[in-house]
Amino acid sequence: MSVVEMKVPVIGESITEVTLSQWLKEDGAYVELDEPICEFESDKATLEFPAEAAGILRYVAAEGDDLEIGALVAKIEPSGEKPVDKAEEKVEAPAAPPAEEVPATVTANYATGHPSPAAGKILAEANIDPTTVNGTGKDGRITKADAEKAAAAQPVSSPEPIATDTPTPIKTAAFARTENRKKMSRMRRTIAKRLVSAKNNTAMLTTFNEVDLSEIMKLRKKYQDKFVEKNGVKLGFMSLFAKACAKALMEMPDVNAQIDGNDIIYHDYADISFAISTPTGLVVPPIRNVESKSFADIEKELKALAGKARSGKLTLEEMTGGTFTITNGGVFGSMMSTPIINEPQSAILGMHTIQQRPVAVDGEVVIRPMMYLALSYDHRIIDGSTSVTFLVKVKELLQDPVTLFMDL
Repeated sequence: MSVVEMKVPVIGESITEVTLSQWLKEDGAYVELDEPICEFESDKATLEFPAEAAGILRYVAAEGDDLEIGALVAKIEPSGEKPVDKAEEKVEAPAAPPAEEVPATVTANYATGHPSPAAGKILAEANIDPTTVNGTGKDGRITKADAEKAAAAQPVSSPEPIATDTPTPIKTAAFARTENRKKMSRMRRTIAKRLVSAKNNTAMLTTFNEVDLSEIMKLRKKYQDKFVEKNGVKLGFMSLFAKACAKALMEMPDVNAQIDGNDIIYHDYADISFAISTPTGLVVPPIRNVESKSFADIEKELKALAGKARSGKLTLEEMTGGTFTITNGGVFGSMMSTPIINEPQSAILGMHTIQQRPVAVDGEVVIRPMMYLALSYDHRIIDGSTSVTFLVKVKELLQDPVTLFMDL
């Protein structure tokens, strides 16, 4: 049988290049058909690359290489049988092994103690050494369930920080002048490119307002327990802001539109993208038809998307689309910011931290939970009056949430 060449497959219509983030099998190791051999990092997601034949794996590309679609990644030398060496010999079982001992059919090889990609990410986030985890998968491989079990058993106190693209501060001697160079991940490079493009290719402007969240606070406090009991998720701020934006978008189609050459594309639906911070960068998966979904549906979908985003399991389809974006810098303590448009969309709403501030109400100074709102928009398609009216509409819906629930 001839050598099988493993080439970068077509991943998505807009993806022309990927980065080989890590090998999952060693050079010269035996691989089974459809067994993942490496991981690719694309502009939008991390993908496993399965073997197209069984045999001996030979590296062609190296970790960190940028590869175009169709580029050669590795070669597989077909082999009739899996080679057996001393490390893979079966462990001779005692005559009468206790019930809890490992069966004699379990073999020790490269897979033994090696986590699957999903398990590896869970262990890394929980700062768990894979060698301390008992693998129950084939040949002792650590499965996702093994990793989740190990993570759940970790002490709750003093959690370790999750690794990110940002270098961890290092304590050095006084007047030290050391430097650390690290290659940008493909996702970080893509984010940088898109942000620069948005600044250079749009007539971006930002308008501000502030919203009194007193009624929203009362609503959540009064009905939170019943909402959780019925739906299994909490009523958060994001679903309320999303529904308010969706209602305003349906009434003001310019804010929900986008420019395509000399044309303007209007949408009769509100697919709202939500900015989610992950260890590898910011992603903005959309929830589709927010205008037609219930608050519970939005909360459930957002929770699922956030979980997938932080574990690197978002699919390309889940990352595609969106007609408007909401970003919440308030979770990090931001008081005010000017968010950048998520092209090809024409507007993005920035939420910020809630602060108890004195405000004038009916001639009296009272303390209220206030939040600054920022709407960045493309002035080529959205007029200043339209942007201000949109933001005021969102503010009014949030300050009187009954009109939001009654669709008034």
